[in-house]
Amino acid sequence: MNRNSQPLDIGAVATPVEHAAQTRDIVQAVKAVNETEMFGQDHELVFQMDRQTRRMVVQVVDKNTKEVLSQIPPEYVLRLSDGLNQSKK
Repeated sequence: MNRNSQPLDIGAVATPVEHAAQTRDIVQAVKAVNETEMFGQDHELVFQMDRQTRRMVVQVVDKNTKEVLSQIPPEYVLRLSDGLNQSKK
């Protein structure tokens, strides 16, 4: 997986109860999608937050190698966004 990504952290704006409910809903939705093998039996859908931009990232990952096969938004868009944010400071 991408070294600049981390597991989903929605607690920044939610109360503990809301956070638990939102996390549970997201985990259930991702599990449901992955159980359908919509992306193939050796691939899974992963939601993460990019550490630098704090933006949500959706990835299709090879279960065996952990290689990121596809990502939305692409890495170059995240780095461009981070660069623009840094230049504003």
